[in-house]
Amino acid sequence: MTNTTLDSSTTTRASAAPVSCFIRAKNEERLIGEVIRAAFQVVDEVVVVDSGSTDKTIAISEAAGARVLNTPWLGGGKQKRLGEDACKHDWVLDLDADEIVTPELAEEIRALFADGKEPPHNVYEFKLVTKPPVGEPWWNAAVVYRNRFYDRRKIHARDHAGWDQLEIPSDWVIGKFKAPILHCSFRDLAQLNDKFNRNSSSRANDTKLKSFWYVALRLIAARPWYFVHHYIMRGLWREGWYGFAVANIAAHGRWLKDAKMMEIHLRNREAKPRA
Repeated sequence: MTNTTLDSSTTTRASAAPVSCFIRAKNEERLIGEVIRAAFQVVDEVVVVDSGSTDKTIAISEAAGARVLNTPWLGGGKQKRLGEDACKHDWVLDLDADEIVTPELAEEIRALFADGKEPPHNVYEFKLVTKPPVGEPWWNAAVVYRNRFYDRRKIHARDHAGWDQLEIPSDWVIGKFKAPILHCSFRDLAQLNDKFNRNSSSRANDTKLKSFWYVALRLIAARPWYFVHHYIMRGLWREGWYGFAVANIAAHGRWLKDAKMMEIHLRNREAKPRA
């Protein structure tokens, strides 16, 4: 089982690869120090793109050895592009402020640069394994995969406010890491609910608006399917009552996007001049 406890011997930069890491942050004092120290197991620098933190995020980041870039929030993709551009190395690792690089993954990345060689692929995929606030990591449930280790000479973060995943050419071969990143995505169920509520607002506003009746149908009928998707298809049934609770919150959060898109339709109708 992966050990997430990091001491000074595991975070030395003596064995760093020619890799930069960038992290978007705002009020992330809960984990930002641990995220940075874990990244320094393998990367040569960490750039934190901070968008107005009012807690100790900046101080903790600088104390952990990161360079902090202060900027207003411009949107997910645009923040990533700022972080990417601020890095000194061409190979970059894109992390969120709640993602912990495991020692095993650090070793895999380091091996790509052994004997001065370059990684054979332009983009690499790693898996995100949820580390809940209660219990062991969810090794076999709600695992997601992200393409966030890449050569910025070949591909760039999207310069888009809403969408922040790489657009990878269909003919590229994507490298795959075996070891995971631990995703400490929520501190408790209340915070998870708030997170889904917040994300549903931005996604409703950034998504191309579907027809009124399409949105209405989803609003009425899609909520049970969202639960089945998370609980059955994503394997949260394996995590007992806690998984059941998370699946319900996730399903409600997805349904909120439909509800907020309906609200946009209703506002647009109200704003139209009457004959």
